[in-house]
Amino acid sequence: MRVLEGRFRGRPLTGVDGEEARPSARRTRETVFEFIESRIRGARFLDLCAGSGAVGIEALSRGAARVSFVDQSVAACRAVRQNLEACCGRDGVLHNDVVTADADKFLRAVVGDEALAWDVAFYDPPYTTDYAAVLDLFGGGRVFKRRGGVLVVEHPEDKRLPERIGVLRRWRGVRLGDSCVSFYEQKYARPRDV
Repeated sequence: MRVLEGRFRGRPLTGVDGEEARPSARRTRETVFEFIESRIRGARFLDLCAGSGAVGIEALSRGAARVSFVDQSVAACRAVRQNLEACCGRDGVLHNDVVTADADKFLRAVVGDEALAWDVAFYDPPYTTDYAAVLDLFGGGRVFKRRGGVLVVEHPEDKRLPERIGVLRRWRGVRLGDSCVSFYEQKYARPRDV
C-alpha cells in the first residue's frame, strides 16, 4: 500500500493486521479523491475508522491542512502514527490528531465543538457495523464547520444508505465491486433549516 498522489506520492504505508482490518483499496482511494479533490486543499479532514490512516494521509499529501484520525484499535492508531512519521516526520504526528476511540462515542464527545469541526470526513467502519448512529450525528448539522461539508462513506454494496440524512444529501454513489462509496454534502446549516 502506497500514497497515490501529492507530496508523499509513492511512500509505502504500514498496514494493520487483524480480522476487522480492511484497508481501503487503491481503486477506492482513487475514486474518493477523484470526486473530492477540489475540496481538500486547506481542509480539516476527519478519517473515521482510520485503520492504517491511508485515506487521511492521502488527504494530507494532497494539501489538507490537518487530519484527525480516529480508530478504536490501539494497533491501528500505532500504524497511523508510524505512517505519519514515515511521510511527514515528527511534525506530522504532532500537527495531526490520532485518537483511539469508538467512532460514535468520539463524535458524541466532540459534536458542536467549533475548534474540532471538519470540512471533509471519510467514514469506513467494519462492514458489520450499524451505520445509523454515526450518520445521524453527521445529519444533525454540528460536525462540519459550515454548510458544504462533505461526508464520504464506504459501505458494502448490499447495505443501502438513505438519500437524505438530516442536513445531508447524497450527491453521488459509486459501486466498486462488492463495495460502494456514497458522497454526501451538508446542504443546510442546521436541522431547523431543512
